Amino acid sequence: MHLYGYAGEVLKCDLSSGNFSRIPTNALAGPYIGGRGIAARLFWDEVPPSAGAFDPQNALIIATGPMSGLPVIAGSRWTVCGKSPASSPEHFSYANLGGRWGASLKFAGFDALAVTGSSKEPVYILLDGDTVSIRNASSLWGRGAIETRKMLQAELGDSARVLSVGPAGENRAVMATLLGDNDASGSAGLGAVMGSKMVKAIVIRAAPRRTAVAHPDKLRELTEYYRGLWRITLPSSAYRYSPEVVPSFGKEKMKKGDPCYGCRGCMRRLYEASNGQKGKYLCASALFYQPWVVAHHGEWVEDLSFYATKIIDNYGLDSKAMDQIIGWLDGCRQAGLLTDENAGLALSKIGSLEFIETLSRMMAFREGIGELLAGGLHSAAAAMGPQHQEIAAQTGYLGMSKYALIYDPRLYIAHAILFATEPRLPMSHLHEYGTLMGKFASWAKGSPGALASADVVRAIAKRFWGSEAAGDLSTYEGKALAAKIIQDRATAKESLILCDLVWPVLDMQNSPDHVGDPALESRLLSSVTGHDFDEEALYKVGERVFNMQRAIMVREGHQGRLSDQPPLRCFNEPLEFDQINQDCLVPGKDGAVVSRKGAMLDRASFEQMKDEYYRLRGWCVQTGLQTKQTLDRLGLGDVATDLHDRGLLGPGKKDTSQTKEA
Repeated sequence: MHLYGYAGEVLKCDLSSGNFSRIPTNALAGPYIGGRGIAARLFWDEVPPSAGAFDPQNALIIATGPMSGLPVIAGSRWTVCGKSPASSPEHFSYANLGGRWGASLKFAGFDALAVTGSSKEPVYILLDGDTVSIRNASSLWGRGAIETRKMLQAELGDSARVLSVGPAGENRAVMATLLGDNDASGSAGLGAVMGSKMVKAIVIRAAPRRTAVAHPDKLRELTEYYRGLWRITLPSSAYRYSPEVVPSFGKEKMKKGDPCYGCRGCMRRLYEASNGQKGKYLCASALFYQPWVVAHHGEWVEDLSFYATKIIDNYGLDSKAMDQIIGWLDGCRQAGLLTDENAGLALSKIGSLEFIETLSRMMAFREGIGELLAGGLHSAAAAMGPQHQEIAAQTGYLGMSKYALIYDPRLYIAHAILFATEPRLPMSHLHEYGTLMGKFASWAKGSPGALASADVVRAIAKRFWGSEAAGDLSTYEGKALAAKIIQDRATAKESLILCDLVWPVLDMQNSPDHVGDPALESRLLSSVTGHDFDEEALYKVGERVFNMQRAIMVREGHQGRLSDQPPLRCFNEPLEFDQINQDCLVPGKDGAVVSRKGAMLDRASFEQMKDEYYRLRGWCVQTGLQTKQTLDRLGLGDVATDLHDRGLLGPGKKDTSQTKEA
């Protein structure tokens, strides 16, 4: 039977032996769909929990989904998974990328690629038509990621799609990124994993081809429906995290659109600097150096932040990690702990192009203080002493308040669960509350045309988060259920794999109640694969994949309830700021507009919320560990057996004696 929506095979590459093998996708597609689901299952099967991030036994797994290669619906995202060196202890993590590389993998005939082992010399992997080969990359080693892409395209043709790492990946800096075509960047330190395998790049030469779908007429109908949806607008002013940000934010230099493959277009556009250099420039990667530029020069300097973004892209460094490291260096400088002389780095010039170039080079090549910084902020601070650690603990994002987090749990209480139970910052989960509340804040301030009123928020909360109570952000009521639903939906979305910028369709301008359509994803999946999915069935797949990920984490050392903690500052440091919702405005009781500035998480209430969350998940409330009954219900019986044999399952409902002892 034809497997609609899929290329049909998973490619496995063992670099230690130089062998390739292919396995059919069909056994994985049914229970896990694609993307994060297939990647997590492959990781469970391929990577022993004792493997370190830089061990040959670790796998770098890249996966697309059944929506990849289809037009309009923004479904050509792709995921990279593996054991990450960016966390302590090291554990499974993931990155989500766009551009055209993922669709090209599917055009080459593969739904996923799993790279294991390690080469003895620098190589790149080439997927060229029906041929797969490993080629020498010695001439590319030491080159930047952007530079590598250009060199390979000059050799193999402009249509070649290149995923590469910079010197930071080669030298195993824990914040090293992967860079795809269209400047699509993947974080979680997985660039260091690719570099540790001596893989400089993975290149695809494959002509676009149509993805076969089961019900093309139905897909066409749903695509037209999707085209007609209009989301409630989030004002651009919501992104102004400080008064110094120039309102235009370089808009006059944004050139032609550069959407990911199969997207009808979004905010992604190419920026062209005065020197003719072009590239992607948006969101956190565009903002990370901006406040330092303003502080150093006293004004906005056209192009400088763009150049900074391209510098770290080329060296292969994560913007969020660089953001925090620069904030920490500046904090240590202000405290008198670091100077230009003892740091071997011109800290007095933070905000200049010279500084970001020097810092990036030192970290990527592990020179001077860069050797410490390449191990991560908190590792470097620990090596330098308690005062440095204290400053590290207070370092926020975007050069703002020292206590700033992204979509802070003190502001959005349900986020406390999301922060606590994911292996990394779960942006696709946080955007549901975070983006909607930015729109609510615009309404609360009386902005013309703002539609996200308290009544609209309550209606969306009831439909998308399980209860109207989830739309009252002044209490803990309904937040555990909201967190579970958001996780299941987001994990399913990252298995399909749909773009987080436009999915889910949470709200609409052009509907009577302005409530979006949470069932559209399942209808699209049904039309593509030919299998009947409704909203509940899709969320069950999300629940299965989330539990698969949880089992991986527990097998790698996650301690269940003990490990499920948001940042500790949330319990003892008052909320000061939010990057989108600056006044921290949320709907409270009966829709009243309240500010959460000064709020902290209450420890007892958070623990009670966790109790409710574990019950909703069917996990052991006392330990936060999964139970055999739940894993069996989700079709993960073999996972339950493995965890049981390791003593990593929680007692089930019937085992009351064990529950009391636990």
